[in-house]
Amino acid sequence: MTKVKNIFIYVFLSVAAFISVFPFIWMIISMTNKSVDITKGTLLPGTNLIANLKNLFSTYDVGSALWNSFLIAVVTTVLALVISSAAGYGFEMYKNRSRETVFNILLLSMMIPFAALMVPLYRMFGKWTNVVPGIGIDTIVAVILPGITTAFLIFFFRQNTKMFPRDLVEAGRIDGLSELGIFFRVYMPTMKNSYAAAAIITFMNSWNNYMWPLVILQSPEKKTIPLLVSNLGAAYAPDYGVIYTAIVIATLPTAIIFFLMQKHFVAGMMGSVKG
Repeated sequence: MTKVKNIFIYVFLSVAAFISVFPFIWMIISMTNKSVDITKGTLLPGTNLIANLKNLFSTYDVGSALWNSFLIAVVTTVLALVISSAAGYGFEMYKNRSRETVFNILLLSMMIPFAALMVPLYRMFGKWTNVVPGIGIDTIVAVILPGITTAFLIFFFRQNTKMFPRDLVEAGRIDGLSELGIFFRVYMPTMKNSYAAAAIITFMNSWNNYMWPLVILQSPEKKTIPLLVSNLGAAYAPDYGVIYTAIVIATLPTAIIFFLMQKHFVAGMMGSVKG
């Protein structure tokens, strides 16, 4: 009976894994085929990969879009990790009479959808356009600033900080470290799994961000890779081979980062302090 149960479990997991992976397999196969073959639903690799790559890079400024996405994602991730982890650390380590009230208000902000914030954000950056150079509508900075901290990341770091050994903080104070020194030299190295998990989440969200860059960016040379892919699909006669090629290129950075850091990601999501 146990053997039959195990066979059923493995078959179920295999089918579930295949269903999960199939879109990626279909995407990779499609980038090697012509548009007409993709429309027919072919499941076999083709010989049109080089032609699709040439058409994509010769017609569209893919390099600029990739660089813009990479710049936005990296800067957003670094700033978000530092600011959010400092906030989560502070909420957990330093007691205050109004600490929980402020934290609960912060959590309530998670109920507000970003779509409801876009209009006031757009008006705010519109006012800054002529006041602060480099910060305003149609700037990379305007894309980065709204994402440098989120209530979820602060909550995530506070929860993981509960596992952080308080003895290390006291030892750092005895050794003469400042509070900032304890945070940067003791807390951050110890919480590397949490930082890895938060980095993957933030990088993927920033890389795949579509709505806010669509609203705030206007110049073609500042478009990100999701906007470029969207424009490919909006053509009157879309070339599906080129579209799938662009999708694969847009997916690779996030896939690579996830597979390189997946061990730390799992440990960080489970609340582990150090792997």
